[in-house]
Amino acid sequence: MRTESSVVFSARPDLDRPILIEGLPGVGNVGKIAADFLADTLEAKHLATLTSCHLPPQVLVDGDGVAVPPTNELYYLKDVGTSHLDVILLLGEFQATTPDGQYMICDDLMKRIFLPYDVSTVFTLGGYGTGQVKEDGRVLGAASSLDMKERLEPYGVEFSPHEPPAGIVGASGILVGLSQQYGIDAACIIGETSGFFADYKAGMRLLTILERLLGLELDMSELEDKARQIDEINNKVMEYAASQHKPDNLGYIG
Repeated sequence: MRTESSVVFSARPDLDRPILIEGLPGVGNVGKIAADFLADTLEAKHLATLTSCHLPPQVLVDGDGVAVPPTNELYYLKDVGTSHLDVILLLGEFQATTPDGQYMICDDLMKRIFLPYDVSTVFTLGGYGTGQVKEDGRVLGAASSLDMKERLEPYGVEFSPHEPPAGIVGASGILVGLSQQYGIDAACIIGETSGFFADYKAGMRLLTILERLLGLELDMSELEDKARQIDEINNKVMEYAASQHKPDNLGYIG
């Protein structure tokens, strides 16, 4: 498979069979919310930047008016929580725009970063769009093996046959498939979400799983505040939609 990506390292840390946590944008940005929060809260250090012609042909403009090209960013953490695990985080604002690009970027990351660092386990994070707003959504899983499934079930990950029905697309699915090929334990952890907005509640449910896996205690009050703001907006939208479907007032009929 040809390489069409550039990986530039900013550090070369000594990591002891780290686990990988992927949280790129997706449905409800559930995985991104969880992974970004983990990186920010634990003050992850920058590892490398991936650029690729398969990322969207655009730039973002930051708060200072400076153009920011599309990239995937990798960070690392050492000796995390009571698990004492080393961690690599795959973050970013973009995923590849084509199926070929998705496979090529994931394969490049696997061969140029994850395999050389002898990644022991891959956890990808994502959202399962149901089209329904639920107060208590499930956390579903798809594992690379039955052993991995049994490892995650005690942490509250539910394995439901044939769900999501359309499978898992993008990096969250491809990295699990590639991990199987390379003999790496892997699982996708998926939060149920309406898919209508950035779902901080679903992101927090994924973080609760990661807390237990890594032996952490996270203060999620910031995410709780954001979830309340989204709830307020959603309630106003629903109230407005309901007001537009009231039957006409027929008034007095004589």
